[in-house]
Amino acid sequence: MTARPLNFYAGPAILPLEVLRQVQAELLDFNQKGLSVLEISHRSKDYDAVNKAAEADLKEIFSIPDNYRVLFLQGGASLQFAMVPMNFLRGGKADYVNTGVWAKKAIKEAKLFGQVHVAASAEDKNFSYIPDISALDLSPDARYVHITSNETISGTQWQEYPDTGDVPLVADMSSDILCRKIPVSRFGLIYAGAQKNLGPAGVTVVIIREDMIKLCPENLATMLSYKTHAENDSLYNTPPVFSVYMVGLVLKWIKKQGGLAAIEARNRKKAARLYDVLDRGDFYRPTTAGKDRSLMNITFRLPSEELEAKFLAESAAAGMLGLKGHRSVGGIRASIYNAFPPEGVERLIEFMKSFEAANG
Repeated sequence: MTARPLNFYAGPAILPLEVLRQVQAELLDFNQKGLSVLEISHRSKDYDAVNKAAEADLKEIFSIPDNYRVLFLQGGASLQFAMVPMNFLRGGKADYVNTGVWAKKAIKEAKLFGQVHVAASAEDKNFSYIPDISALDLSPDARYVHITSNETISGTQWQEYPDTGDVPLVADMSSDILCRKIPVSRFGLIYAGAQKNLGPAGVTVVIIREDMIKLCPENLATMLSYKTHAENDSLYNTPPVFSVYMVGLVLKWIKKQGGLAAIEARNRKKAARLYDVLDRGDFYRPTTAGKDRSLMNITFRLPSEELEAKFLAESAAAGMLGLKGHRSVGGIRASIYNAFPPEGVERLIEFMKSFEAANG
């Protein structure tokens, strides 16, 4: 196989090469069954073992307390934008913090099911920061408080989480789950599309506290109730078997790397190296406030759009793909998720230095 390019895509994103090779080796013969994992029944003992192992490994790696369930659902975070208010808002009020495009999408869906109170917004500065926790206007009668842990497009990330007391805290962690240790017990529900740090597209992980499951109403469509999936161990209908299988392999890869502590240390070092380059001069211009910068999605601009187009063309020719910023904001975005190698960051830094020397 020829040398693989560096994958900076924001999602679907880079997967550990070791995992991809294992999938390749097992694709035609899973677990010595003579069948592919793509073919086996989701009711078989072989898949049941996959499902249970993935749940157990996620609980271990993420230090999930015993009173939480792990669910493997479908529909991506976009379906969770609706499922959360369907199950818990029910005509009441919920607090949302507007930190960017994905938070706005969640707010739009929630408004279909009850009253949404925007407890704080970063829209006044083009979503370049995370509102201070002390400034959140939280409602004592809210059914829940919703945040987006990491905004993939604007490159901001919550560095600490609000204390919402008895009001459940709900978080979309699609683009930063497992990038660092967090206090899971502070949350009533966490959801994350897998296609950034967990595995391929097709499965959404939901971590839900058991008391939240009891709040799910009985008059929901069966597939849209968290209770349905909790009672059936994520096997009410045919699950995304291949995606869950791959999530399981990625979780085992994380354990092999030394667990979340080692992954977090590596992520912080990678991000610090890139931000250091951005902060050295004025040729590269970071778009996010220093204290709120993402470990996963590093966003910046160049002096002109013409230079940005040249940067993207030359970086692609040098084997670096996916550096173009989201179409809604432009610029440059380097997504350096868990599986992105440190040596890849160093290659990007060297390219950035040489490009600035030639064009600055």
